[in-house]
Amino acid sequence: MRRQRDETPERGDTVLRVEGLRVEFNDAAHTHAVDGLDLTVGRGEIVALVGESGSGKSVTARSVMGLLPSEARITAGSIVLEGQEVVGLSPRRMNRMRGSQVAMLFQQPKAMLDPTATVRDQVAEPLWLHRGLTRRQARTRVAALLKDVGIPEPERRAAGYAHQLSGGMAQRVMIAAALSGEPGLLIADEPTTALDVTVQAQILRLLRHKQREAGLSVLLITHDLGIVASIADRVAVMYAGRIVEDGTTTDIFARPQHPYTQALMRASLLHSDHGSLYSIPGSAAQSRALDHGCRFRPRCSVAEGLGIAKSCEDSEPTLHACGAGHRSRCWAPVREEASA
Repeated sequence: MRRQRDETPERGDTVLRVEGLRVEFNDAAHTHAVDGLDLTVGRGEIVALVGESGSGKSVTARSVMGLLPSEARITAGSIVLEGQEVVGLSPRRMNRMRGSQVAMLFQQPKAMLDPTATVRDQVAEPLWLHRGLTRRQARTRVAALLKDVGIPEPERRAAGYAHQLSGGMAQRVMIAAALSGEPGLLIADEPTTALDVTVQAQILRLLRHKQREAGLSVLLITHDLGIVASIADRVAVMYAGRIVEDGTTTDIFARPQHPYTQALMRASLLHSDHGSLYSIPGSAAQSRALDHGCRFRPRCSVAEGLGIAKSCEDSEPTLHACGAGHRSRCWAPVREEASA
């Protein structure tokens, strides 16, 4: 049974702590892709960061990795990884942390592998960069690492190239490379995109096994709530650059409090009477244009009925406790508590 946490991890038990993070893009509107983000990942837990495309999930991941594109910059906030502040860290010191303290799985693994280098050389690189092995020693260990992630004929695969791998095999190679440096945190950005459901399930089982085996912490970025339900300990729901709800997976699925979380679940898990998937009205772009109030209000279907529309227009609520370790950025739970 998956371990559930009742509360946000204490500071001493936290592998990653993000506070007040703001990431601005140098476009005409100076868009804040991430705008006041708070997020924690405890030691040995899997936290799912969920939301629609464009909510800021991948930008958050790249901020932690120090891999933002040139047109983006962190304008405020803190990112503490294993007790080390990484905002403002020099590229040289950040390179030392990547692979040894934090590693990342990207979407489209075949595209992320170097087509000109053998699998052996790519998996071996973190071993000689971060674990102090010679290049020869590192290459010798690759077959064992590939076998450990379920790749058959590891010696033959190690001598091959990316174009010779299936999508699922390429992702296993990426997992072997990411974990070879023994990082404390693995960031998995849509790691099963474009994989068929059978391979997807195999990759998720592998990630969960590695998390349990090594006490690995995982930040899983996804829009697929089915994946979240199968693997995550906690969930953080992101909308227009901010967390709008967080809590244990059990709580979030049993009693989602924010209208956006409820809409995501309806869109992901339920079909309408006509046999088509529910679609959330409007777009996130409407919300990013707002300079006050609740960002979800242009798309919210419950505010008028609950009599909170004026509050939603006037100001944005903070993340408000709505149970042990469960918080929501919505006026509805606040109103219910006040009238109780």
